[in-house]
Amino acid sequence: MVQLRSVLDCTDNSGAKKLRVLHVHVGSRHVKGTIGDIITASVVAATTQGQVKKGEMVKAVIVRTKKEVRRKDGSFIRFDDNAAVVIDTLKSRLPRATRIFGPIAREIKEAGFDKIASLAQEVL
Repeated sequence: MVQLRSVLDCTDNSGAKKLRVLHVHVGSRHVKGTIGDIITASVVAATTQGQVKKGEMVKAVIVRTKKEVRRKDGSFIRFDDNAAVVIDTLKSRLPRATRIFGPIAREIKEAGFDKIASLAQEVL
């Protein structure tokens, strides 16, 4: 679960290193996000040569959370960190980066982010 002001790792090569959550695009009453949810975030730390700069507001999708997520078969999946991938727009859902580092959950592909799943090193 990721809530407002949570700091996430950025797991792609867009130039962002850390993201701070400003808004979770789930619904009007939801303040927490989980794997596959789109967020609006501010870039807290960035590399100097990246596409994304420090202080920029970006849209991102959560790909890993420390809090376990229950799957339909009854199993749970959890990761060692909270991580997100920067996306272009809410409608296109395409990543701004060309590479994605580390594993991502299978729920990302089920949520409609096929391009992110195909770029990932490992889908669990």
